[in-house]
Formats: sequence, structure tokens, C-alpha cells
Amino acid sequence: MALKRVCVFCGSSAGIDPDYRAAATVLGRLLAARGVGLVFGGGHVGLMGALADAALAAGGEAIGVIPRGLQRRELGHEGLTELRVVGTMHERKAQMAELADGFVALPGGLGTLEEAAEALTWAQLGIHEKPVGLLDVRGFWQPLVRFLDHAVAEGFLRPEHRRLCLLERDPASLLDRLAAWEPPGLRPWLGTDET
Repeated sequence: MALKRVCVFCGSSAGIDPDYRAAATVLGRLLAARGVGLVFGGGHVGLMGALADAALAAGGEAIGVIPRGLQRRELGHEGLTELRVVGTMHERKAQMAELADGFVALPGGLGTLEEAAEALTWAQLGIHEKPVGLLDVRGFWQPLVRFLDHAVAEGFLRPEHRRLCLLERDPASLLDRLAAWEPPGLRPWLGTDET
């Protein structure tokens, strides 16, 4: 699949380990080097800011989508290729998904987790057939991986839906997997008792 743009979910904080910021910077540079545009939450702080700054410094495209309330708090990145200001968080996620050919989640908090989970849920339901990957910096996503495996073992998640979540420690490897993604042609989850 051709990746023209990737939506990256990540923290508005930088976290306590410098490796998180370093991974965001590497990912931003790699996107630009590969000619892949960045779509993200539009903030200038934390991992969001590091990611966008790196993509822009390397000559890449960076499109931010930010709710008006956050923009008013002066969190919006002013140096982007484009900053779209929307009314709600729901509009933000819908626009980000529409603009992107795939999704990556860097480390982050509740918002990052919710956005990544929603992208996976939409894939499970057949709303989109875009790849969803987690960049597992310093094992950050391992608790979520264990949860997904537990959900499979307990009959709440089908194994084929579990495989929708790509996981890599290396940004280049994750982008390679997103670019090589072939939609698996899954039957969507329909809420039946079948596993």
C-alpha cells in the first residue's frame, strides 16, 4: 500500500525518559525522508512538538488537527504546513483518520491510548482497512500487548483482530510494515458469541 500520510498519536508530554523524545524525532525525520506526510494532533509541546519539528526540519509535510479549546490555550504549533482548527475531539480524530493512510502510536497517556484503541476498533469493525502500529520505545506498549493477548485468551478478541495491531521497536521497521500492509479481508466483529 502506498503511504502518502501517516497519522501519529503521541503524548503532549515528553515523558521522563529521553528515549521517548529521541524516537519521536527519528520518526519525524524518517517520515520526511520517505516523502510521507505527518498528520498529528497539532500541538507544539511534548512528543507532538518534537515529532513535528523533526519532520519539518527534514523538509517534510506536517498537518496538525487541534480542537479550538486547545488552540486557545496556545498549544497549537504555529510552524506547520497546515494547522486545522476544529470544534471537538471527535472532529479532530475523524479528520486525522480521513487524512491518513495508516496510524502509529508513540508513547503517551490516556489520549494516545484512546486514539490508538479507536483506530484498532475501526479496523476491527471494518470502518477502515488501514494499518495501525505501535512504536514500542523501551517496552512502553508491552502492558497493552499483554492485555490484547489476555483478551484473546478470554474470548473477547478474535486472534485475527489481535493481529491488526502491528508492533515494532524500530521506527524504520514499523514504517516498512505499514507500507507493506495488505488488508487481511477480515469479517468484521458483529457482536456475536463466535470467537
